[in-house]
Formats: sequence, C-alpha cells, structure tokens
Amino acid sequence: MIAVIGLLVGIVAGLFLEPSVPAWLQPYLPIAVVAALDAVFGGLRALLDGIFDDKVFVVSFVGNVLVAALIVYLGDQLGVGSQLSTGVVVVLGIRIFSNAAAIRRHLFRA
Repeated sequence: MIAVIGLLVGIVAGLFLEPSVPAWLQPYLPIAVVAALDAVFGGLRALLDGIFDDKVFVVSFVGNVLVAALIVYLGDQLGVGSQLSTGVVVVLGIRIFSNAAAIRRHLFRA
C-alpha cells in the first residue's frame, strides 16, 4: 500500500511541478523507463505466482535500469547508440509482453 501511495504522490508531484530533464540525460530516460517497466511487470508476475521477494524486486529494478543505461551509454561512445537503444527496447519489450501474457493467463485463466 505504501508503494501505491508513493506512486500516486510521485505522479501528482510530476504533474504539478513539471520537472525538466537535463539534455545529457534525455537519451537515457526512455530506456530507463522501459527497463523499470520490465521490472514492475516481472514483480507483478512473481506476486501472482506467489514467489515475490521485495529484495529481488529492488535489485532487479535498479539493476535493469543501470544495465540498460550502461548499454545505451556504451553505444553512444561507440557511435551506435540508436541501434543499441533499439535492441534494448526490443529485448525488454519482449520480456514485458511475456510477463503481461503470464499475468493475463493467471488473472483470466486464458
């Protein structure tokens, strides 16, 4: 319940404060969001499967974001940032849809 309240407070604060993202961080933010969504969907799936562990979730959340940002940073340094960004989004997108399908099967038995 605390996490839901924190999420709602964060959304409301973001809507009212309208924070700006520094230019150097803008290429990494979308990738970080997709990586975070992957962790959230994986956590929800684990919760429904009865194997959720909050420590594993936090490590997965932070680890996914850092690894995805590192891959994009290395791609930028090598001059292939957009290709690696696309690859990260595709891989994480496949994981998100896989977890979403498992969640759907669990909830609707379909």
